[in-house]
Amino acid sequence: MQSKHAKLTRSNLLFPLALVLFEFAVYICNDMIQPAMLSVTREFLVDASWAPSSMTAFLIGGALLPWLTGPLSDRIGRRPVLLFGVAYFTVVCLATYLVSSIEAFIALRLLQGVGLCFINAVGYASLQESFEETAAVRVTALMANVALIAPLVGPLAGAALVELAPWRSCFLFIAALSLLSLIGLYLKMPETVEASGEKLPLSSMGRDYLKVFGHGRFVLAALCIPLLALPLMGWIALSPVLLVRDLHMSTVEYGLMQLPVFGGLIAGNLALAVIADRWPLGRSALIGMWPIVGGLTLMVGGVLLSSAPQYWMVAGMSLMAFGEGLAFGVLYRFALMATDRAGRGTISASMSMLAMAGYAVGIELFRLVYQAGGLAGFAVLALCFSLAYVALGRKMVGVAMAEREAPVMGELAGQSA
Repeated sequence: MQSKHAKLTRSNLLFPLALVLFEFAVYICNDMIQPAMLSVTREFLVDASWAPSSMTAFLIGGALLPWLTGPLSDRIGRRPVLLFGVAYFTVVCLATYLVSSIEAFIALRLLQGVGLCFINAVGYASLQESFEETAAVRVTALMANVALIAPLVGPLAGAALVELAPWRSCFLFIAALSLLSLIGLYLKMPETVEASGEKLPLSSMGRDYLKVFGHGRFVLAALCIPLLALPLMGWIALSPVLLVRDLHMSTVEYGLMQLPVFGGLIAGNLALAVIADRWPLGRSALIGMWPIVGGLTLMVGGVLLSSAPQYWMVAGMSLMAFGEGLAFGVLYRFALMATDRAGRGTISASMSMLAMAGYAVGIELFRLVYQAGGLAGFAVLALCFSLAYVALGRKMVGVAMAEREAPVMGELAGQSA
């Protein structure tokens, strides 16, 4: 086992870098194919309304196995479970060359989404165990910046791919990245738990999950994550249809419109990495609520009142994304530490299942509301999700900050006495 690190060094960052390469490969597997989905639907002779279903299936796959991968890594170790997951993802990416119908493609997208189960339930649990709290938040924020290159370059790369090569070739590129990550993790990933060698009976797992999901504060804290991220997830899923089909932009213009949105997310994560050890943990999440609500309010106004709504949509989503970057790493840490009723792998798996299920339901809701209300329906629903996040997140962040402040105040009182 590796002891926890209080400071970040070049040596102990090698594992997070290898992990984030796998995370990048999994995320770009989702983002890179989105602008090519119109080509996919044309090849399989189906309606363009199938396009959001690709992302929905991917996210459902991400909710399928964390219940197993998290507890399994508690018992046999994080390292073997994650290495298996990376190898599995590499194989299912290559299997894209075998599909010949939209139904087979969507089913394979679900299998590719299972790769998410190994990132959240195993990789990030190991990451949080390898670093102290403030350092873990900083590493998470820095990793998020690298991972966010996927949605930043993914739409552009996917748009260029449609013009230059068959859409299936992107999965060959993704498989190569995943294989490189597998090599890096094999060489540098530490083991952060003692392998107990115990069997994994379903009854024991069930009891652990009942304990975790029975902890109301944990559930509410974990639900803050999908509520925070759903406006951006909905944008990723539907923006090809919103911008290309409805607003008649080219695929290259669509890709360029993603730059300020994900640039805002990267800026927010960089800001969090800088201020994590200067501000009380949680303050950035509270401050981030202002650009989140303000940006989506701007988007709603632009869609309803402007003759060029795409620019207002991008401006509003960019502000929202900046606020998300300020909050996400903090919320993840607060939710993970909200309960001690099970191993961190089980707790992380519970968070992943709640998040992935929330994303899948939310994106389908976006699709239905868009079909009924168009651009305005999409914008209003995004604002509603952000308001729900603020209503719940303000309370949960306040509780977590108060818990962390109490020991500090006790230490100061003891010193003064």
